[in-house]
Amino acid sequence: MNTMANIIGLLFCVLFFSCNKDSAPAQPVQFRFEEQVVIDGIRRTYIVKLPENYYETDSVRPLVIGLHGTGGNAGQFEKAYGFEQKGNEEGFITVYPDGVEKQDRAGLLNIRTWNAGSCCDYAMYTNVNDVKFISSLIDNIGHRFKVNRKKVYVAGMSNGGMLAYRLASELPDKIAAAGIVSGDMVSVKDGHRQGVVPILHIHAVPDTKVPFSGGVGIGGYDFPPVMDGINYWVARNKCTGYPVIDYYEGYKVTSWANTNGTVLVKCYLTNDGGHAWPSSPIQGRRGDIPSRVINATNLIWDFCSQFELP
Repeated sequence: MNTMANIIGLLFCVLFFSCNKDSAPAQPVQFRFEEQVVIDGIRRTYIVKLPENYYETDSVRPLVIGLHGTGGNAGQFEKAYGFEQKGNEEGFITVYPDGVEKQDRAGLLNIRTWNAGSCCDYAMYTNVNDVKFISSLIDNIGHRFKVNRKKVYVAGMSNGGMLAYRLASELPDKIAAAGIVSGDMVSVKDGHRQGVVPILHIHAVPDTKVPFSGGVGIGGYDFPPVMDGINYWVARNKCTGYPVIDYYEGYKVTSWANTNGTVLVKCYLTNDGGHAWPSSPIQGRRGDIPSRVINATNLIWDFCSQFELP
């Protein structure tokens, strides 16, 4: 009698827990994370976006860091430039950090900026350590997600492009390549720094906010010629010989290679567009018309993805 009761009890337990397990709601798979971290007493925010096939394999993924321009933010960069679609196609993780916002809330525009050197605004004036922020972010994301630490790339627009130059200069052990749109190298061009970092620069001839030839632009800043930064990287990346110039309808491409023939610095200069990300939608009521002859997102990925850290 006791044996029969035990059997019935066992069957009841098995059935109960099996049904309970089957009826438990599945946890949703998360692909997007809005997070924050405190760096030097400042709350810094960022978005992490995983590709659609992230959970299908255990493979480590390249990481692309998208840096918005002055007045933009992480969400704006995420929506505007097509890296989510590109990340899904190519399987890379994307991180969109926020520049620091004015802490005193003074004035009508509480814009977000990056401290790229001699630009821009609040981040520069208060000497915010954005290099430390991005370096910590690379470590944090690298520990928590399946990141290929040899394939970490930065892509920046305007002030974000300026920070991309600075990150490449100061973090050559973490940044495998960089793509800059409508930016300029306004950090110190230290000839003693070592470390090869391939650079892709994209600019429009009609850009008056950050003029390619240098001079006073947006915010009254006096920008150096873009070629000053490019020439710095040509030397630092040990490119040799004369550049190769190719002309296409509406734009030209200038390339500098090393002794092995590998192009390590490349510049796209378009005849159309203004201070804008080529092939993106116009950003805001006062945004410039983007160039339509090239696609900056595709070009940056195609260039950067060739390279990895040693």
